[in-house]
Amino acid sequence: MLTPPTTAQTPASEDILINVTPFETRVAIIEQGAVQELHLERSIQRGHVGNVCLGRVVRVLPGMQSAFIDVGLDRAAFIHIADLRENRQERSQGLTPTPIERMLFEGQTIMVQVIKDPLGTKGARLSTQISIAGRMLVYLPHDPHIGISQKIESETERQHIRERIQQLMPPEEGGGVIVRTQAEGASDEEIAADLAYLRKLWGRIQAAARERPPGSTLYQELTLAQRVLRDMVGPHTGSIRVDSRTVATDLVEWAKTFTPSVTERIAHYSGERPLFDTAGVDDEIARALSRRVDLKSGGYLIVDQTEALTTVDVNTGGFVGGRNFDDTIFKTNLEAAQAIARQLRLRNLGGIVILDFIDMEDPEHRETVLAELKKALARDRVRMTVNGFTQLGLVEMTRKRTRDSLAHQLCEPCPTCESRGRVRTPRTVCYEILREILREARQFNPREFRILASQEVVDLFLEEERQHLAMLGDLVGKRVSMEVEASYSQEQYDLILL
Repeated sequence: MLTPPTTAQTPASEDILINVTPFETRVAIIEQGAVQELHLERSIQRGHVGNVCLGRVVRVLPGMQSAFIDVGLDRAAFIHIADLRENRQERSQGLTPTPIERMLFEGQTIMVQVIKDPLGTKGARLSTQISIAGRMLVYLPHDPHIGISQKIESETERQHIRERIQQLMPPEEGGGVIVRTQAEGASDEEIAADLAYLRKLWGRIQAAARERPPGSTLYQELTLAQRVLRDMVGPHTGSIRVDSRTVATDLVEWAKTFTPSVTERIAHYSGERPLFDTAGVDDEIARALSRRVDLKSGGYLIVDQTEALTTVDVNTGGFVGGRNFDDTIFKTNLEAAQAIARQLRLRNLGGIVILDFIDMEDPEHRETVLAELKKALARDRVRMTVNGFTQLGLVEMTRKRTRDSLAHQLCEPCPTCESRGRVRTPRTVCYEILREILREARQFNPREFRILASQEVVDLFLEEERQHLAMLGDLVGKRVSMEVEASYSQEQYDLILL
């Protein structure tokens, strides 16, 4: 029996909605009634990163200091010498690295972990440096190292956590850990339980490696719903509603073993309205795919995502609510700072981000807007850096790439404009067709030229451009006819020689 979310816990500032279908799982993080984060995982596209496999070396390439390994995927995976555990150890000790051909041989069985999914014609990338993530720790069975998440910034807290971990991990037991942000404030019992779970899991992986044949998957990364419980649920989380009874039951059982404190917050949603409709999530997704983000004041943002970086431009729009123009600009920028922080999380924008706030003359206004931006960004789980205003009045920041952006997950390049974001005007297409007729008339002697084009282009030829079309027909001495092709986009056309 699933228990509804308790009301006896600390007041929460966020809820988690999990929408499950056979083909896709979607997760929305709701704070103060607004969608802040979106995560999705499609069954057909579920990645392999984090999976631990038993591979077989199929080819060693001394010239590239790399090897191809069969791990049971469609294409052989790839490992570089830099991703071999032994190579890292030799480098850390200042020794001359051993060539890969003396470390691997064809037919060899080797345990590896996928660190990069297959992409295009490239196979997956592998490493022998195994790491297994838990709720508070990442276990490194082969590396006696203790690392601390960089998001735990207090040096005193970092040292305190390191000392606690050293007491919980006697050297004779081997292995090391990376302490995750969730461990900050956790009790010794909780950390010890997480460590025990990870060591038990590693024992299962080793046992499977002794029993299964090469090409087998020894450990598979958790599903999105399970990762939500492991990574995103904290003291500030209220309810976790799941619209699949089966998945909700499975999550409760999983949580009882690995995250007991989360169990009572999981509930099955059985309302008549779709779960995401209760929070307007689908509408929010549609808005998150648009360039323009409207602000309540009447101002707006323009978000442009490119390969190199993301730019966010702030505009006052129709907002004239301030006592003077400087006050209007200041209030718009303050509201934009909050909206920008939310859009970065919602769209999962990573890499370099350039923010173009409306120019402010008052240095105190700039500092206040920057402080508001940093305060809003502090709620983000992803690591980032924010610099002050440059001489050009821009704010430069970086946000760590954790997964594809929402637009890259849900969209593809436009086949009409070839991802330029614009299409040629009907008049531009008309003139292109006229040049094409001239070019073809020099090489061929058809009886007639027939233009197949969109309605917009044909209409322009029949109206404003009819004189140019008639002049061209007289020039080439051939009849030029037109036909509307309803399936053609504005830029598409065909010239048929009859």
